[in-house]
Order: sequence, then structure tokens, then C-alpha cells
Amino acid sequence: MIIFTLPIIAALTGWITNYIAIKMLFHPREKVKVLFFELQGIFPKRQKKLAEKLGKVVADELFSMDDVRTAITDPANMDEVHQVIDQKLDEFLEERMMESMPMLYVFMSDEMRVKIKATLQKELQAMLPELISSFADRIEREVDVEKTVYEKVVNFSTDKLEEILYSIMRKEFKFIEILGGILGFIIGLIQIALLQLQ
Repeated sequence: MIIFTLPIIAALTGWITNYIAIKMLFHPREKVKVLFFELQGIFPKRQKKLAEKLGKVVADELFSMDDVRTAITDPANMDEVHQVIDQKLDEFLEERMMESMPMLYVFMSDEMRVKIKATLQKELQAMLPELISSFADRIEREVDVEKTVYEKVVNFSTDKLEEILYSIMRKEFKFIEILGGILGFIIGLIQIALLQLQ
């Protein structure tokens, strides 16, 4: 009769082993000496290395200043910028000018306002690509994506790192635990079958 408990014992062993292995990804947080061995969770131990690799991957593969430049100069975005400029010029000529230069506003005809607006639009549209390019160059010089990601990750508390990774991989960790139980149960059944053959 005891023989038939083997699959249950093996399933529990498989589940507990995988549960402990997952916990040991994050624990112990600090180095602990056990006899001749030093134990520390994989992520706390290799947090700097993870930060380095993550910074490099983000900077090289996921996000670059070229992406920012492309997004800024995208024609769809430029259309929006031109619409905002157009709206601001209308506001200036219809409202701000009346407040700041009432005498000039009174003597300015609608035709003159249209000409001023058209001239300003033309000048601003000619300046815009150079301004955007200069702005993108400045961002590229001042923002180091790799360094920023590295500093953020390396300064995470181990609790925060665990929380982030669990929020991303909770289902996968649970699946690994369950899989340990299932494999243990199958191994237990195989052991029973082998014992029955003897």
C-alpha cells in the first residue's frame, strides 16, 4: 500500500523543489555562509550584470536616439506641429496683439493680418527642421540611454526587482512549480511500474 504513495511523495518533492528554486532566484538577499558554501539569490548577486546587459539591450535594440529623431521628424508629427503653429499665430494676431499693441491692432486691416501670418508661417516652417535637428542633437549628447537604464536597474531595491520580475513572470513561475509536481508524479508512477516488474 505504501508503494502507491510514491507518486504523491514524488509530486510533492518536485513541486517543493521547484518552489524553492524559484525563491532562490531572489533569496537570500545578502550572502549567507552555509558550511563551506556562500549562498545568495541569483538576481541580488548578479544585479549589476543584469543592469549592464539590460542597459546595452535597451540602447542597442529597443530604444535609440535615432528613433527619437525619426519620431520627431515624422511627417505626421510635423503636420501636428504646423497645426499648433497655425493656431498660436491666430491667437497672437487676434488676441495677444490687441492686448500688447492695441494701437497697431486697430490700424491693421484683415488683409495685413493674413500677410503677416503667411510670412511668419513661412519663416517658422523654414526654421523648424533646423530647430528640430538641433534639439535632437542636444538630446543625443545629453541622454545616455544605456547609462540611464543601468543606473535605474542597479539602484532598484531587491524587493522592487523581485516585484517587477514577479509581475512579468508570475504565470511562468507558477507553471514551473506545477510542472515540477507533474513530473514528480510521473516519475513516481514509473517507479511503481518498475517495482511491479521485479
